[in-house]
Amino acid sequence: MALKVGNIMEIMEMFAPLKLKEDYDNVGLMVGNPECEVTSILIALDCTLKVIEEAKKVGCNFILTHHPLLFNKPSNITTESLLGKKIIQLIKNDISLYSSHTNLDSTRDGINDLVMRLLDFNDYDIIEINANAEDKKCGIGRIVTLNSEITLENLCEKVKEAFDIASLRYVGEDKKGIRRVAVINGSGNDFLWKAKRLGADCIITGDTTYHYVSDLNEEGLTVIDAGHFSTEWPGMKIVGKWLENRIRFMGYSNKIIISRETVSPYKYK
Repeated sequence: MALKVGNIMEIMEMFAPLKLKEDYDNVGLMVGNPECEVTSILIALDCTLKVIEEAKKVGCNFILTHHPLLFNKPSNITTESLLGKKIIQLIKNDISLYSSHTNLDSTRDGINDLVMRLLDFNDYDIIEINANAEDKKCGIGRIVTLNSEITLENLCEKVKEAFDIASLRYVGEDKKGIRRVAVINGSGNDFLWKAKRLGADCIITGDTTYHYVSDLNEEGLTVIDAGHFSTEWPGMKIVGKWLENRIRFMGYSNKIIISRETVSPYKYK
């Protein structure tokens, strides 16, 4: 029995239903044929040209990403644009691409929950419950009240260890006591003020901008910006392992490969 693209679509959509995506988002099969047989599966955060080349080299004809390649409707598909080059390379090499984004963030045991587990946070609530979620345990962002207070400097170290990063940006006094923590993986700007209204002392997220953070600092909140990449890639790798276990349970032997070309575009000195 051969594993097909459609089988992976069914597996992923049972786990992270498409109805859980945010209105602005685009998720699902980006490029490919549901009836195509799958060789091996490459797990990546983004579909970059290097990731496509990696898929070719390691013999993967299916790429699963978190971020969608097709976010805005293209006006054309040519080699004169980066998006066009990627789509043409995927089609030319018979590589299917599937993206599970905000629906994977939102779902139970998805990226949001995985990040909380990496941070060893338990008994947390949803910041914004997804209106389409049947069990009300799905949504964007998580918020937790800690059993005991932690200082901001110690929380920063905890975040660095959980996400395996050497540095991060933060705002606030090092010795400030933190008891209620909000976590929004990826870009959290849209949820910062809601987290504040829910009583957060500290917000952990990525992609914060100057004016948002400056205002929160004046309001007395602390912010830890661990970066968009670092707050999502660790969880996505766990999803890859979950998918491998799932297809093994279903009787398939296809290999799951975690991308080595998925790296943050930022460098630090």
